[in-house]
Amino acid sequence: MSKVTRATKALEQAKVAFTVHTYDYDPDADKVGLQAAEALGEQPQRVLKTLMTLVDGKPACVIVPSDREVSMKRLAAAFGAKSAEMMKPADAERMTGYKVGGISPFGQMKLVRTAIEAETMAHERVFLNGGQRGLQVRMSPRDVASVLKAVVSPLVA
Repeated sequence: MSKVTRATKALEQAKVAFTVHTYDYDPDADKVGLQAAEALGEQPQRVLKTLMTLVDGKPACVIVPSDREVSMKRLAAAFGAKSAEMMKPADAERMTGYKVGGISPFGQMKLVRTAIEAETMAHERVFLNGGQRGLQVRMSPRDVASVLKAVVSPLVA
């Protein structure tokens, strides 16, 4: 497995500190983020999942702890919008250039609005997908928000 992806290149270009971690990805796992947390031996609230959504019909990226669910109402409010819904997996793959289970918020094909769960800011370091299945990057959640110019807001139900 290559540890160099569009995501890691984007982070290097942004000049932020991060480390790369690999794990055995289970394609049959019910919840990919929770499986990653378990494989890494980390608490699920520190292993974040990247979800692609449509907010008022426009694409948006959402980052929340792997053990939590996004509140679509809170997500819409974070962007000052009326509605939010999950993007279809095939559309998410086409838009990001990544495969589901390996979607990173960094280095996506198209720059989209991003929101990150406010709770994550309490952690010193968090894990996020590094751009391929079985690859995570570990970094400061403040750097995540800064690099992505993300809205930091309560997003979970």
